[in-house]
Amino acid sequence: MADSAALVSAFVHGVAVGLSLIVMVGILRSGLRRDVKLAATLFSLSLAAWMVNESWDLWLALAMPWPMYVLACAVAGLFWLFVLVVFADLRVTALTLAPAALLLASGLVMKAVPAPWSDTIWWSRNAVSALLAMHAGSVILRGWSGDLLEGRRRFRGLLLGLACLFVVFEVGVSFAFRLSQDAAWLQFVVGRTYGGLLLVLLTLALATLMLRPDPAVFGAARRAEPAPDPRAEAADRLTLQKLEALMSGGAWRREGLTIGGLARELEIPEHRLRRVINGRLGHRNFADFVNSYRIEAAKRRLADPAEARTTVAAIAFDLGYGSLGPFNRAFRAATGASPTEWRRQALNGGSPELKEAV
Repeated sequence: MADSAALVSAFVHGVAVGLSLIVMVGILRSGLRRDVKLAATLFSLSLAAWMVNESWDLWLALAMPWPMYVLACAVAGLFWLFVLVVFADLRVTALTLAPAALLLASGLVMKAVPAPWSDTIWWSRNAVSALLAMHAGSVILRGWSGDLLEGRRRFRGLLLGLACLFVVFEVGVSFAFRLSQDAAWLQFVVGRTYGGLLLVLLTLALATLMLRPDPAVFGAARRAEPAPDPRAEAADRLTLQKLEALMSGGAWRREGLTIGGLARELEIPEHRLRRVINGRLGHRNFADFVNSYRIEAAKRRLADPAEARTTVAAIAFDLGYGSLGPFNRAFRAATGASPTEWRRQALNGGSPELKEAV
């Protein structure tokens, strides 16, 4: 009986490994942007290695491949990276790779030190993995309403939202399993049959998406061609005119402005407004659209000698930002420089007594 259970468990985990590699093939053959392709490939490889590492029978069958253990150590950090690259449009950099690198390094240290240090590292690593999954989930939820890509909005809840819950659930089950291995429900730990089966279902859904990845989910936004339906074309043109008039009037200054509120004010369906901002203006999310107005206004004010003593924070609040952090991040993303650096460069060569306030 035990041999049958082990065989089923190895088979389930083997299926998950195969599906992860299928995902990787789909990614490599796709025309996705570089950062999505890199993040998704790293995550797929790490996920496959993790599944091998979690199945003792597969581990033995493959002659205990230690490179797979090393790659598996980073799986939670690489999942977090994948979520942020897809849904927050971040790039793969040394900074965004840091959580994965930390998990990988701590995994190697865990194997090299004796108990109780190895136990402490194990608990800490799993706690960090849960925190990364919860942060990834918050990114998915936080951007839901403002996401202008319909395919990506569905992708948020359908797959990656469930994946975040799965990671947090598995960390909790692993903690319980570490303390006691008697309860039947602990078979849902990912190293056992039921836990592996849950992961197979999630990986199968991911493989289905990634074999023919939708540019509307993973690619850059593109301006839409004129709609073939003259009525739809006319409706979109009218919506665009009304939107531009409202935004030119300063609607972008309002703190807490939402696409739903804007649609109600314009008296148009929200889905039409989403389509126009994405397809006609080329923005992937609502925050990016609003920031396009705010950052242009900020650049003008920061370059104005008459406002050299106005603090950056005062400008940010006046432009509709609730705090300085989001303004600094949006400004750097748009210009490649911080507001203070931009102001210093813009005022360079001006009157010597003009000292910018920061």
